[in-house]
Amino acid sequence: MSTPTPNPATADIAALSYEQAREQLMNVVNQLEAGSSSLEDSLALWERGEALAKRCEEWLEGAKARLDAARATEDS
Repeated sequence: MSTPTPNPATADIAALSYEQAREQLMNVVNQLEAGSSSLEDSLALWERGEALAKRCEEWLEGAKARLDAARATEDS
């Protein structure tokens, strides 16, 4: 089984903070809404936006888990 080739357009996303990923996601959305990109560029933006949204979700899930753990410790 072969490993997937990393997409260079999304390779840097794993290192982004929540705020950085959210800001970049907003920029991607604005660019897509402007509609001035070619189809190929729009697809690349869409893929980057999906990866950025996933990164934001990971950060939020992690924050929720930390809050839940803190509450559980406090209740004990």
